[in-house]
Amino acid sequence: MATYEEKARRQGYKLVAGVDEAGRGPLAGPVVAAACILPPRFRVPGVNDSKKLTPQKRAQLFQEITTHPKVIYGVGIVATEIIDTINILQATIQAMLDAVNQLSSQPQALLVDGLQLPHPVIPCQKLIHGDSLSLCIAAASIIAKETRDRLMVELDQQWPAYGFAQHKGYGTQQHLDALREHGPCPIHRKTFEPIKSMFAEALNCSIC
Repeated sequence: MATYEEKARRQGYKLVAGVDEAGRGPLAGPVVAAACILPPRFRVPGVNDSKKLTPQKRAQLFQEITTHPKVIYGVGIVATEIIDTINILQATIQAMLDAVNQLSSQPQALLVDGLQLPHPVIPCQKLIHGDSLSLCIAAASIIAKETRDRLMVELDQQWPAYGFAQHKGYGTQQHLDALREHGPCPIHRKTFEPIKSMFAEALNCSIC
């Protein structure tokens, strides 16, 4: 999985960061991105696309990656209200740029999962399914996913009626049933359906 990183290094880019996000699709909570620079010959067995890992394996790999003395990583988090203001694509781009800016060493090239990142200085390569093709993107996907999942568990304590700890804000039947029963809470994305229609209905009722 390090083919793309090795190719970039042969082209003269010594520091290559993988960038990925978690949370573009949920109905609630922030979008989280991570950027990760791995050392050459990095070997932690099992690193892969975070969606292909069990929660237990992902948590284990998150710990191993983030505590590795030669791994450099940064995290960017964009809150729900900003997602509703600038749309989810722009919020994802902002989270990715924030994650890159959080790196303690500036990378010379970026490998980005599924998105053409408009970084003003650093050259970027978009990789479709990059979290299955690039080791540093896979590591970033694990950091982003685990960080967001932990945030959603914390938010579940504040808003226990919705089951955020179980579904992490995605539109499961459990979540949709809770929305119908309780209505949206402040961390729900007002521009996402069916929440958008719920707010519109509530507004129409208030006018009537």
